[in-house]
Amino acid sequence: MEERIEQLCNPAQAAGVYATKVAAFFGVSVEHDGKGYVISGDTGNVLPAKDAFIALDKLSSGSNIDETDILYIMNLSKDGRLEEFLKTSDEVFYMTPSGRAVKPRTLGQRLYVDSLKKSELVICSGPAGTGKTFLGVAMAVKALKSRDVSRIILTRPAIEAGERLGFLPGDIEEKVNPYMRPIYDALSALLGQEMFERYYDKGVIEVSPLAFMRGRNLDDCFVLLDEAQNTTPEQMKMFLTRLGVNCRACVCGDFTQIDLPKGIESGLKDAITVLNGVDGIRIVSLNDTDIVRNSLVARIVKAYEDAKQR
Repeated sequence: MEERIEQLCNPAQAAGVYATKVAAFFGVSVEHDGKGYVISGDTGNVLPAKDAFIALDKLSSGSNIDETDILYIMNLSKDGRLEEFLKTSDEVFYMTPSGRAVKPRTLGQRLYVDSLKKSELVICSGPAGTGKTFLGVAMAVKALKSRDVSRIILTRPAIEAGERLGFLPGDIEEKVNPYMRPIYDALSALLGQEMFERYYDKGVIEVSPLAFMRGRNLDDCFVLLDEAQNTTPEQMKMFLTRLGVNCRACVCGDFTQIDLPKGIESGLKDAITVLNGVDGIRIVSLNDTDIVRNSLVARIVKAYEDAKQR
């Protein structure tokens, strides 16, 4: 079977990069004959290869796409889900001060962001690199900028990742800072360092350990609980019962990185079981196909999953 592509967004030289990748992935021949590209090979591979090539050419003309995006697009085309993705691939919901467009990069992320828009509470689980924390913080910043809420509260359990750090010097803020660094980095990228510090100093953005949530009533805010896999069921219930009037909440975590002592159940797992089907709550599960950090991370996660199954 043979298919031609003549209308391209990028020059032939730039499109040739995608031609090489598409040919290797689908096992087809992609040649330029001076007028356009000719794709030839088995019937079942040529059409998905053509769709992937056109999509890569179109998407790269508007913004930069990396190796992770390229592989994801080709896999979607292979699975027959590319059209579904392309319908929402241009939706940007936030622009950073540096001009970076923040938008869902996978179908799973699209579901996650839509859930955050429509639901009072979203519980999201998924492996490292799927954008759980960053997209959750981005939606919180968007809600603040739109004046849907008056403040952002970001929290996570202060638990060491498999090692004992011992005594940490300094006041409570200095002790907590190392645990909150990923959230600080996300806020700095989304707001700019100067704006983040201004909001932080005024109390518009609050970052604190989960233990400090007890007894509080969280009104008119967007609250995000990160690293929720390291909560106990009791801590999770305590947190969820803090939610007040005009409060939006996002809970996210990774089941493959639980640092709780052996024998203690994860509050994230318990909450997903208990709250599944409750009105106003959406539960989203991301997987290794939603990893956007680095294509190597996806391969690492897959290797660990395979080893665990063996």
